[in-house]
Formats: sequence, structure tokens, C-alpha cells
Amino acid sequence: MKLTFLGATHEVTGSCFLLEACGKRVLVDCGMEQGPDIYKNEELPVKASDVDMVLLTHAHMDHSGKLPLLYRQGFQGQIFATASTTDLCNIMLRDSANIQMFEAEWRNRKGKRAGREPVEPLYDMDDAIGVLKCFVECEYKKEIRIAEGMRIQFTDAGHLLGSSSIEVWIREGETEKKLVFSGDIGNTNQPLIRDPQYLDSADYVIMESTYGDRSHDTPVDYAVELAKVIQRTFDRGGNVVVPSFAVGRTQEMLYFIRRIKEEGLVKNHDGFEVWVDSPLAIEATNIFREHMWSDFDEEALELIRRGINPIGFAGLKTSVTTDDSRSINEDPKPKVILSASGMCDAGRIKHHLKHNLWRKESTILFVGYQAHGTPGRALLEGAANIKLFGEEIEVKAEICRLPGVSGHADNQGLMCWISAFKVKPQRVFVVHGEDTVCDLFAERLINELGLDAYAPYSGTEFDLAANEFIRKPQGVRIEKTTAVAAAAKVSKLYQKLVAAGQRLVGVIRKNEGGANRDLERFAREIHALCDKWDR
Repeated sequence: MKLTFLGATHEVTGSCFLLEACGKRVLVDCGMEQGPDIYKNEELPVKASDVDMVLLTHAHMDHSGKLPLLYRQGFQGQIFATASTTDLCNIMLRDSANIQMFEAEWRNRKGKRAGREPVEPLYDMDDAIGVLKCFVECEYKKEIRIAEGMRIQFTDAGHLLGSSSIEVWIREGETEKKLVFSGDIGNTNQPLIRDPQYLDSADYVIMESTYGDRSHDTPVDYAVELAKVIQRTFDRGGNVVVPSFAVGRTQEMLYFIRRIKEEGLVKNHDGFEVWVDSPLAIEATNIFREHMWSDFDEEALELIRRGINPIGFAGLKTSVTTDDSRSINEDPKPKVILSASGMCDAGRIKHHLKHNLWRKESTILFVGYQAHGTPGRALLEGAANIKLFGEEIEVKAEICRLPGVSGHADNQGLMCWISAFKVKPQRVFVVHGEDTVCDLFAERLINELGLDAYAPYSGTEFDLAANEFIRKPQGVRIEKTTAVAAAAKVSKLYQKLVAAGQRLVGVIRKNEGGANRDLERFAREIHALCDKWDR
């Protein structure tokens, strides 16, 4: 009985764990690393063809994104997941394969001119389609015997449609142990999906800690706040452009807009149009509809019982082809446009920004996290101009954000989840969090709940039968060549400084027409800051 930690160790993405028991090799998640890569992840210590099965907590790419690569390398086993996760992976893994192939083709076009060796995509569409045939759909709260001496059960984690915590029972001879893999634990009171369901027993818990160091803001009435943005934008004659993640956030926005229309929260613009301009978001919305009865929460189910589609309404339109997408901005009527990507760094949203950023009548509304270095983050920080398709666009539109309906439990939610265990687990392994957050949350479990908690690094091996570490390595940080690393650091810091300056310009513009006394004081403060740094 051995558990090896491979990914999402002192990092938020790349979830992957190898369980070896009962003569089987079982992966729990096989995720792709996204964003900054801090530590080296050890490679899978066995051949992909020797992996017997995969247990998948949910469809997000940082948990499922390397499954086609596993298949490409020889995996032919079964992948156990909920029905909703299976359906979402069907569209998300194919979409990821398209991206991998496109990026490889683009790099090869550039590389050929520079005399570089061609690059291969991480995986292609054949790999994605092939691995999808390995999926086995599982019901919530139904025990499944997957091997002699090994049983599993999925429990709703409340994070995404189909998301799960997974219970695993293993028995070798007289020794029996139970593991719980938390997956991503959801926030309470999210629209559409149920709250996370708690578990009460385990010998070992492998637990996420994404928000282990912070609390979420007090939730607002999202529909009311969204209606205010739509109202003032439409009254100006502009469009509300919403960069939105295709799976999860887009469907939440449709849920809120349905209520806005039903309750008449936007006045004098009856029947306003809402466009979903993202093929992936359209497919994901269809999957949400297909799983309404099985996976939606009680509030949404009550609407369904009354014959109301919680994510559908009059005036909802979809755009599939690029011609459909272009025509949206040719129509002068004010409208809401939901488009991907959510951080404005790719996809059709860039076209809608090009057509609306320069219009003072329009609004760009952010409803999700914007990472450092993305166009979305630059706009939120007050960028005066942004380059799109080689053209410099002046920012005149209103830029605002609504606090996101977070899909992750905050630190109190995480503590509630682990506190539900009636008997203390023998050990809790803290994963899926930023470097310091993993250690901080592990310390909190030790100090506040008296648990034996530890935040492992990649390559950590643990003997489950003996309750002891076989291998306990420290993390190996990824180091770049000193000169390159220094240059990259300077470049990023300078970009941050430029963004701060652009934000200052935006703040100055917002103060136009202010009281003379306030403007004079503001000017003095700016001059003092310039005097300090102009050297």
C-alpha cells in the first residue's frame, strides 16, 4: 500500500497522485500545470501502459488535462468519473487538443523561418478521442468495486458540475485502510450546483488548500449588482461585454440574467439580447441542461419543477461561426455579450474588446480572477491603451468588476469540511495550494484541530499500511539561467510599474470635474511622488 505525490504539491495546479495497492496502479487525477511553475514535478514512476485505472475528481484542466497525454504514452485502462464530469471532459479535452495542435502549428511556422527543429503538440485530437473511450460513468453515493480488495465511492464536492470527493477503501490481507481525496471543495451557496457534501471517516485524507489563507468577501446580491451595470450601460446606448470562463462561470451568469429579466430589474430595455459567443461555452451550457435533474441544487430544481429553465430565457442567443460572432457588433442595439477567454488573452473576446473598448458608452465587466500579465488584469489596473491584433486601442469604456462567485471554499469552508470527520484521520496531506499556503494550512490543522498534517512535495512516498514515510524529499525549485531569470524578473516588475502608471492615469480621468481643493491635493501628491523617484 503506497501513495506517491506527483503534482499539485506546494502548487495549485497539476493534480496527480499514484496509489499502488491490491496489485493495481491507480492514478487519482492527471492534471495539467497552468500558470507559474514553481517546483519540478517528478515524472510518473511507472510506464503509462502499466497504469490500470484513473479516478477523476472533476473536469477542470488542472485535474484532467494530461489524460490524452497518458493515453498517447500507452494507457489503456479505465477512467472512473461522474456522468457530468465525463460529458464535460468530452468537450474540454477535445478543445484542449485543438489548442495544443494550433500552438504547435503556430510555433512551427515561426520556427521554420528561424531554422528551428519542429515541435510536436503535447497531444492531438486522436489522443483526446481515444482517452474519452476509457471513461466509466459513476453515480454519486454508490460504492463500486474496481478491483479485488479495492472499492470507491464519489461524493458531490460542490465545486463544478459533476465534481467529487472520492473515497477509496483498500484491503490487503488483514490490513484495510480508507483514503479520501477531497478534490476541489466547493463554496457554499453557489448558483445551480449543490453545496459540498461532507464525509465523516478516513484513515488518510488528501486535502486541497487553494484558499487556505483567506476568507471570501461577504456575498452581494449578484443579480441586483449585475442589473445596475446593465442598466447604466444600456441607458448610455452601449454594450456590456463580459469576459467569462466557458465552463461554470458563463452558466452562472445566465442564471443571474434569467432572474434579472423575470423580476424586471433592468428598466426600459425589455427583451434585451444576451449573446453567448463561445462554442465551448455553448456546448458546456447544453451539458448543464442535460444534467439539471441529477446535479442541480434545490433552488434550481424548484424552478425546473415549475417548468422554468434556470439558465434559459427570451432573448438568449448563441454564436457558433465566426460570421455569427462578427455580426454581433454590427447590430447597434445595446446587448450583453458573454465571450471567452475569461482573462482576455485569447479567443473571441478580443474581437469584442476591439469593437467596444474605445466606446465610452460600453462597459467591460469582469466576473472572474484576472492573472498577472493578462490583458484583463491590465484593464482592471487602469490601462489607458491596449494592443489588439497589432492595433493600439484607446480605453474609453467603463471598466468594472463584480466580486466573483468563487467555486472554491475559503479557509473557514475548508475547516468546516475537515472538521466533519467524526474520528480524527491518522494523517492529513495538504495539497493543491500555493507554496506558503500549504504549509500555513497544515500548521492550522495541527494547532487548531490537533491533526497530524503535512504538506508533501512532489516525489513524496508514503507507506499506508505502516503509516510512515518511505521518501520525504524537499521541493526542487525551477531555476532559470541567472541572466535570463534576472531579465525576466526586471521585465515583469517593469510591466507591473507601467500598469500602475496606467491605473494612475485612469484614476486621474475619473476625478475630472471634482472639487478644486481635492484636485489640487491630488496633484501635489503626484508631484511629490515624482520628485521622490525622478532621480
